[in-house]
Amino acid sequence: MENRQRKIIWQPHTLTFSTPDLTLKRFSFWLGDIVPDPNNKEETMPRLMTYIEEKDFAPTQVIDDDSYEPSGAVLKSGLYGSTDTDSGGQTKFCSECGEKISASARFCTECGAGQE
Repeated sequence: MENRQRKIIWQPHTLTFSTPDLTLKRFSFWLGDIVPDPNNKEETMPRLMTYIEEKDFAPTQVIDDDSYEPSGAVLKSGLYGSTDTDSGGQTKFCSECGEKISASARFCTECGAGQE
C-alpha cells in the first residue's frame, strides 16, 4: 500500500467575494430614501425615521463617581485603589469606620466613604 497524503481543497464561500463596504453603502442609501410619513401622507421623511420609536422609560438613576458603594464584585481595581491592605509598611484606616484599607484607596471597601 502506498502512503498517500490527503489533499484538502478549501473552497471559500461565495459571500466572501462580496464587498461589505458596498453592501453597507447600499443599506445606508436605502435607509436615507425619502418615503411618505405613515402618520401624515402629505409629509415625507427618511425611511430610517419609520423604524425609530419613542418610548417613555422610567428615569434612570444618575451614577455619582464621588460616592462608592462596595458590592464585593470587584476585588482588585486600579481605579479605586486595591483591596489588598498589605501596602508594604504603609497603613491607612478609613476616616468613617476605621477599617484598614490600601494606602492608595480613594474609597473605603467596607462603608464606601471617600478618602483624601
